[in-house]
Amino acid sequence: MAQSRFPDPAWSLRQALARLRPPEPSPTISRLRVLIAVTAVAVVAVEAMNLLLSDEAGFGMGVRTFWAVLRVVGFLVLMRAVRFGKAVSRPFGLILAVTTVFAVARLAAPRTGSLVPRVEVLVGLALLTGLCTAVVVLLYRSPGVAAHLEHRPVRRHVPPWVLTARVAVLAYGALLLVPLLVAVGLLFTDERPQPLQRMVALLIIWGGLFVVLAVALPVASYFVLKGKAWARWLVGGLSVVVLILQPLLCYAVLGVDGLVRDGIPLAFTAFVALVALHRSRGQPTWIRTGASAPEPSRRT
Repeated sequence: MAQSRFPDPAWSLRQALARLRPPEPSPTISRLRVLIAVTAVAVVAVEAMNLLLSDEAGFGMGVRTFWAVLRVVGFLVLMRAVRFGKAVSRPFGLILAVTTVFAVARLAAPRTGSLVPRVEVLVGLALLTGLCTAVVVLLYRSPGVAAHLEHRPVRRHVPPWVLTARVAVLAYGALLLVPLLVAVGLLFTDERPQPLQRMVALLIIWGGLFVVLAVALPVASYFVLKGKAWARWLVGGLSVVVLILQPLLCYAVLGVDGLVRDGIPLAFTAFVALVALHRSRGQPTWIRTGASAPEPSRRT
């Protein structure tokens, strides 16, 4: 009897379910996941304290607080990625930890009065900074975590720096949208730093930049994983535009306060993406693991 060329559905289901099973967690991985959970709780606690003690109110404060608390979802995703031993855990954890510290620090800095936040806010910020630093150190420096992340079989090999570049550029949209929403809220107040017509023009440029990044970067960064040279140039070019234009827009529309609170986090993320693209030059990527004849390295 001729063998069917279609796979057995029951066998395919078993294979899919088998791939969903995480590797056996080591004590180091368990400690790391507990640390990530504690960090997520600390984000909520520090943000709640900032909101209660802050003299600033209004739409901008609400947007920034909502975005900072929403990062708790990111930490939960990081916990799952670590549990399943995914290689993306390291760059995702790095970007999440650094931008979280920036997000909390920009809320802690008072807009009026003293330049120094209250003691309770400083203690909470220091605690959260220490937790985020510990998460990053464990992800990148712990041999137990490294062994766990390398244990999971992958269908295709993607260098860590390439993954870092993709994770960084995918964060551009959210980091740009938050200050954009805050700036839109200024249109309906008396605190506009620019005349109305100039504000509208700057917001149109800002919104256009957001749309371009939201459409182009998910597709282009996927082709960066596949080693396409044109995609690397496109992602790098857009990262340079973001690195220059976002701080200028923040300063022009939101002032020095917006530059510190919103321009620096995205500038740092763009810098990480550019470094990752530079460090991954010429590295073969998207190679099927276990193949008898790997694809040749693509010169990028």
